[in-house]
Amino acid sequence: MLRVLQERRIERLGANEEVAVDCRIVAASKADLAELSTDGRFRADLLYRLNVAQIELPPLRERREDVPLLFEHFVLAAALRFGQSAPIVSASQVSELMSHQWPGNVRELQNVADRFVLGLGGGCLLPNGSQRIKSGTLAEQLSHFEHMLIEDMLRRHNGNIAEASAELGMPKKTLYHKVRQLKLSAGAAQSEGLDG
Repeated sequence: MLRVLQERRIERLGANEEVAVDCRIVAASKADLAELSTDGRFRADLLYRLNVAQIELPPLRERREDVPLLFEHFVLAAALRFGQSAPIVSASQVSELMSHQWPGNVRELQNVADRFVLGLGGGCLLPNGSQRIKSGTLAEQLSHFEHMLIEDMLRRHNGNIAEASAELGMPKKTLYHKVRQLKLSAGAAQSEGLDG
């Protein structure tokens, strides 16, 4: 396989000539392959042949703003698959989805959508005892949501306050204040000189 990736040619069993191949390899891993390679548990030469471009895909709990849109997509797909009409999601159900920790990631969300379309589980989308974010007063929930949104935006822009504030549609000075007020990670703040 290493030679095929490097040379882009294969030799069939029993044949005497090489055949050119035009292929792309898309590989996914939950493990840190560079770390495994350092530990001798993954071939370094294969890592460097595969590692042309990386796409980081954060877990669903770190991109909650995607939950309603993904849920709608999964509900429509499940309705088509099961021959059902797609039920309407209430505001309280969206709140329930947004407050869940999603340890099962996108697959768990898809299963919830399937159950919702099939009418299982009564009015609740998630089973009792599911991992939810602690609820509280409206002010506490808004503060928590604001914290998650700003933290996510800073992560997406590698701590760049100017870019994050532009996407959030707020002045940099306001975002600086929010970062201090919400006690967000020092790394993101330091990248723009917040500590000085």
